Amino acid sequence: MSKPIVNQIGAAFIPVSDVERARDWYCDILGLPADGEILFGHLYILPMNGTDIVLDSKIYSKETIYKAPPFHLNTHDIEEAYEYMKSKRVEITTNIEGNWFNFKDLDGNHLMICQC
Repeated sequence: MSKPIVNQIGAAFIPVSDVERARDWYCDILGLPADGEILFGHLYILPMNGTDIVLDSKIYSKETIYKAPPFHLNTHDIEEAYEYMKSKRVEITTNIEGNWFNFKDLDGNHLMICQC
């Protein structure tokens, strides 16, 4: 018998205070065009290779920001990614720890970049 829930993640949500500002920041960091539609006045879907990221200003509060990374973004070169994020003046919260490092977005959400 098949199960009604699929073994797949559809999207990962990030709480943001200003969806337009967050869209522009994330699109710049990820090299994506910032021309998609903001849905329902509070959602922006970042089209990723794999699971999409949804920026959502409706779920934002100081209590909902991520204090630990809920997922990581991939890189092929951790050193290059680290220098790139520094050049973008992103707040980096760890040094490179083997094959990963952490950083914060504009709202203080902790995220990770990992060379896998």
